[in-house]
Amino acid sequence: MRNLRITLIVIISAATLIAAGYAVIYLASHSTLAGPTKPTAPVSTETGQPASENRPTVQNPTDNPFLSGIETNRIESTALKSFEIVVRLFLAVLLSGILAFRPRKNVPLFGRNLYVAQTQILLAVVAAALMLIVGDNTARAFAIFAAVSLVRFRTNIRDPKEITVLLISLALGLATGVGRWELGAILCVFALVLLWVLEFNEPEKVFRSMELTIKTRNTETTQDRLRKIFGRFKLASEIRQIDPPEDENSIGCIVYYLNLPLSLSTDYLSDRIFDVDADNVDGIEWEQKKGSSYVYQ
Repeated sequence: MRNLRITLIVIISAATLIAAGYAVIYLASHSTLAGPTKPTAPVSTETGQPASENRPTVQNPTDNPFLSGIETNRIESTALKSFEIVVRLFLAVLLSGILAFRPRKNVPLFGRNLYVAQTQILLAVVAAALMLIVGDNTARAFAIFAAVSLVRFRTNIRDPKEITVLLISLALGLATGVGRWELGAILCVFALVLLWVLEFNEPEKVFRSMELTIKTRNTETTQDRLRKIFGRFKLASEIRQIDPPEDENSIGCIVYYLNLPLSLSTDYLSDRIFDVDADNVDGIEWEQKKGSSYVYQ
């Protein structure tokens, strides 16, 4: 819980600093673009009005309510455009990350699925990128809707994050197709960095729900040693069944339900169990289970 609070404080502080930097650069660029006061326009002899007022007003064809601050001024620097794109994508990551990794009560056997949390963050990035591409262009909106409908989450892919990567690839193609090459390049680099961060510690966070059955001659001794092993590897476990041996020559049974991380193999854990209780353990059986915890994992 303490680590979660520290993480939230760091995220909020980073968002505040980035927002402050964005505001400073944005205001500085617009104050520079304003320049000195323009001289008074000459007065027309026919109408008595300034000559500039007689000229028809030309609407900026790049006006875009979705991209205000990026394309509202033609002479705005490319560096500022790129910075604003990065800020928008980062804010999408920040806001979706707060929801995906929101604090909640610790339920060891019902952990949050890391794949689902990663997919939620990537979907926010895809949505932000698509809105940057669409802007207020209705034709682009319908074209993107038709293209995205080709990729469905019902596709038989084990990791839903990979389907989101397909959507990112689609956004890259759309960005380059409409001439927004700078958006495509930034989105590609941003997605690479984000995927590296999300997948950096993935094997230790993703787990398998397993049912462990151990046949032993002494259930009490084996159970005590199993608890020590589970504590050493920090495994969330729950005992489901205990059948003590009826006599000295019979064999009892212990059934545990536990979450096994991908970085820890069943072979390695079985060897450790045999090592600590070789005199009593007669057999070990693993079976992967799919229960209600698979809603998230």
